[in-house]
Amino acid sequence: MLAEVIDLLACPQCYVDQQCSLELDLIDRALECARGHRFDIARQGYVSLISGGSTKFTGDSAEMIAARSRLLGSGHFDPLMEAVTAACARSGGVDPARIVEIGSGTGQYLEHVISGLPDSRGIALDVSKFAARRAAKVHDRIGSIVADVWKPLPIRDGVISHVLCVFAPRNGEQSHRVLADEGVLVVLTPTDRHLRELIELLGMVRVDDKKVERLGSSMAGLFEREHSEGVEFTMHLTHDEVLDLVGMGPSARHLTAQQLEASVAELPELTPITASATISSYRKVNRGV
Repeated sequence: MLAEVIDLLACPQCYVDQQCSLELDLIDRALECARGHRFDIARQGYVSLISGGSTKFTGDSAEMIAARSRLLGSGHFDPLMEAVTAACARSGGVDPARIVEIGSGTGQYLEHVISGLPDSRGIALDVSKFAARRAAKVHDRIGSIVADVWKPLPIRDGVISHVLCVFAPRNGEQSHRVLADEGVLVVLTPTDRHLRELIELLGMVRVDDKKVERLGSSMAGLFEREHSEGVEFTMHLTHDEVLDLVGMGPSARHLTAQQLEASVAELPELTPITASATISSYRKVNRGV
């Protein structure tokens, strides 16, 4: 709920109007700053903190979010959720944890982490209002906001213990800014083996096998890698689950429903599919130290 994280949030206008107060207060059904900037809370419980009210990026659709919610709820991706939770617990540093997941989607990864860390609180941040609606309901200690990861995050400086990026974009500078001195960036990145059985068959978007290497380079000067490990396992998915798997990701924008259903119909009733990712933890480098 937003009340649980209001002390962590910042008015997005603070980076446009230098005279604006960073702090936001929860007043009735809105968030307000001292200079009168007001952000109404949607009836579903989330709030949009995009400065100017718009962004050039297109978030996940309602259909994509529904597909992701179903598939993550089935338990097939639990080993990945457990790996993310373990990485957060292992890193320590700030207690109790104050976590933001960037590109949170349905919020189910963040929910798993919050449930596993006593007294922790979380911010689910996504550009999609459909994602924000879903994330607003996953846990009482999670507040859901709509924001653009490529703009200054509407979060106060140095208040976050963990920034999570699960199969999502990373803004190194902004992650560095919002993290406390002992803060940690936790990143889950697919390997080139992730969902390999479906890539050729269904024309899914391929994973760049240099992604982890580039991630390390992009963090130079901001973070130091503390830990990295692979997580790989086989899922056995039904036809409906395969449809959700494709439908919840970027490949959903490249295939028609008819093409997808025809291809999936040719698969075995239970299809073995590889899940493969790297979980990495990066400690914040305090500049000037």
